[in-house]
Amino acid sequence: MIVWILFLLAVVLILALDLGVFNKNPHIISTKEASKWTIIWVTLSFLFSGVIYWLYTTDYIANPDNLKPAVASMKFITGYLIELSLSVDNIFVIAIIFASFKIPQKYQHRVLFWGILGAVIFRGLMIFFGVMLINKFTWTTYVFGAFLIFTALKMLFSGDDDDFEPKDSFVYKTLGKIIPITSEMEHEKFFITTKSAKKAATPLFVALIVIEVMDVLFAVDSVPAILAITSDPFLVFSSNIFAILGLRSMYFFLANMLAKFSYLEYSLVAILLFVGLKMILHEWIPVPEWASLGFIALSLLVGILVSLKYGKDAEEAPKLEE
Repeated sequence: MIVWILFLLAVVLILALDLGVFNKNPHIISTKEASKWTIIWVTLSFLFSGVIYWLYTTDYIANPDNLKPAVASMKFITGYLIELSLSVDNIFVIAIIFASFKIPQKYQHRVLFWGILGAVIFRGLMIFFGVMLINKFTWTTYVFGAFLIFTALKMLFSGDDDDFEPKDSFVYKTLGKIIPITSEMEHEKFFITTKSAKKAATPLFVALIVIEVMDVLFAVDSVPAILAITSDPFLVFSSNIFAILGLRSMYFFLANMLAKFSYLEYSLVAILLFVGLKMILHEWIPVPEWASLGFIALSLLVGILVSLKYGKDAEEAPKLEE
C-alpha cells in the first residue's frame, strides 16, 4: 500500500504543480511548448519502467502474477503504448468538442486539467472492477477479447458515418434539463450569474462534462485492451495514468495535425484485433511479452510513417479555437 499511496501522492503533486505553477495564468499553449511537454511525459513514462523493474525485484509491491522484473517493465511499456495509441481518437473528439462550444484556446488547458482529474478517478474504478471480474470469473477474458475484436471491426467498417455532434448528444441535452446553460463566458469560470440572477453553466463546464463522459466511453475500449496485456492492478493503473497525464500536451501538439495521421486509425484496428485475439487464444497460443510490445510498436510506427507520406491536408482537421 505504501507504493500505491506514494504513486497517488506523486500524481496529485504533479497536477497541483501543473495548475498552480506551470499554468497558473491562462495562456495559449504553443506547438513548441506542447512538444516539449510531450517529450517530457514520454521520457518520464519510459523512465518509470525502470522504477517498475526495481519494484518487482523487491517486496514493496504485490506481485499477484509472479512477474519477473523485466517482464513487468515490458508489460508496463506495452500497456502505456496501447493507452497512448487509443488516445488519438480521444484527442480528435476533444478537438470537436472545443470547436463546437467555441472554447478559446487559452482556457482549454483548464478544462482538460479537470477532465483528466476526473479521468484518473473513473479509470481507477473501471480498472478495479475489471481486474476483479477477470480474477473472479475467468470467462470474462473471452468476453473482453470478443468486445475488442467487435470494436476493431466497427472502427474498420464504420467509416465517417458516426460523426460526433456534441450539442446533439444525450449528455448536453440532459445537462440542459438539470442546470441552465449560457453561451456567455467570463474568463475561465465554469458557472456565472446571468442577468436574471440565475446560476448558469458556461460552455467551459459543458465541454468538461461532455469530455468526461466521452472519456468513460473510450475507457470501455482501452481498459479491456490493457487487461489483455496484464491483470496486475498496479501495472494497469500506472500505465493508464501516465498515458492520461500526457494527453493534454499531446492534444495541443497534435490537434491541428490530426488529419495528417489519418492512417493511424488502421494501426489502432490492428492493435485492438491483436489484443482481442490474444485474450481469446491465450490458453492455446501464448504470446511472449517482447512479441506483444514489438507488434504494437511496429503497428504505431507503420501507421505514423504511412500517414506522414499519404495523410490528408491538415486543414481538414478540427481547429483549435484562438
